[in-house]
Amino acid sequence: MSPSPNSTNTLRLHVAIIGGGITGLTLALGLQTRNVSFTIYERASSFKEIGAGIGFSPNAERALKVIDPRVHDAYKRVATPNGEDFFQWVDGRHTDEIIYKLYLGQQGFQGCRRSDFVDELATMIPGENVRFDKQIEGIVEEENGGRVRMRFKDGSVEEADVVIGCDGIRSRTRHVLFGPSHAPSYTHKFCFRALIPLPSALPKLGVHRTSTRFMYNGPEAHIITYPVAMGEILNVLLVISDSNPWTTEDGRHTSSGSKQEALAAFANWHPTARTIVDLLPEQLDKWAIFDMHDRPAPYYARGSVGIAGDAAHAAGPHLGAGAGFGMEDALVLAALLEAADKRCEGGKSKGELCCGALETYNEVRYERTQWLVGLTREACDLFQWQNESAGSDSRKFAEEITWRFQKIWEYDIDGMVRGALEGFGTKSGWPEKGQEI
Repeated sequence: MSPSPNSTNTLRLHVAIIGGGITGLTLALGLQTRNVSFTIYERASSFKEIGAGIGFSPNAERALKVIDPRVHDAYKRVATPNGEDFFQWVDGRHTDEIIYKLYLGQQGFQGCRRSDFVDELATMIPGENVRFDKQIEGIVEEENGGRVRMRFKDGSVEEADVVIGCDGIRSRTRHVLFGPSHAPSYTHKFCFRALIPLPSALPKLGVHRTSTRFMYNGPEAHIITYPVAMGEILNVLLVISDSNPWTTEDGRHTSSGSKQEALAAFANWHPTARTIVDLLPEQLDKWAIFDMHDRPAPYYARGSVGIAGDAAHAAGPHLGAGAGFGMEDALVLAALLEAADKRCEGGKSKGELCCGALETYNEVRYERTQWLVGLTREACDLFQWQNESAGSDSRKFAEEITWRFQKIWEYDIDGMVRGALEGFGTKSGWPEKGQEI
């Protein structure tokens, strides 16, 4: 267990995590298992996760195991076993035939409800390490590598040695670091999400189409379905292209929608696709898909303040990789902050060590994560027959989508951590000759 956030040991690092979503909770557990003190500051009154289903790809599962085996165990407790270990694509417009299958690995990329996974993680976080109803307003770093002071909307002020913003796509931490010029932009895609009870879906779609992961490709839209809640619920995601700007009175990324709007978007599709859409409730939330492609964060850390997950590199949901890349971020940060914490006990300046750790984190993570944001847009074009080269050609689609998924999934997680620790060692003069990383 990590040291208490109220510990009087001033030689040790204390990490403030802004945001208690999946990335923030995973980072907290990675620090906890490495005996690094932390506090989570969550703006809501409890841990909760917006959204329906989620799945973790092979690279993300490997990262979870290294962060803390308990985190991976938590995922497996709520993940629904695959009916088949393939991601299967269907011609949703014309034939309803399977056009391509990609192997996921044995029981790989299983789906679960986001809320179930967050609930599992939250049970492992001691209450004394969490502050609810804390909305960050300002962050000030003392000169000469001193502590970081955080000011919250309720008027309270707290301090830490390191602040990591895991506060999502509308990150206040990112805004504090870079101002409004590096904000997410509308991708001209929106989605409808629904969790359909299996007794409603099964008679209409059959066992095969409700037991594993399918995507229905077609012009200007696509549909994803996979089971969650141990096969009791079918997660449905409809993604629709939109040439209009996104505007809401309150600036939110959601607005009210209806099943009729969804049915209209798929009116000329195969009857199976229309059947899936018809399973949705009459009233729906419409979710605008924003990302950081057009106005990316120029870097992920400045001094002893950093950002991770969607706060740093929000991408669309189309490759199912965003949360997994947040797991990779959390792993690198946990490993580097543990190394910095150990070095603090040797008398090294905490400010210098914190800055070096976050600088190394940025160097290790920036290129790969920025690549994902652009790659996700490319993948959506492939699914929606908007790629000029592939169009609706199944063979070209298979070639183009395979290498993209494989580059995500086959990433060397252990090598990433080794490289990060070696880079930090070079910056900090640690380990000294004869010491091991």
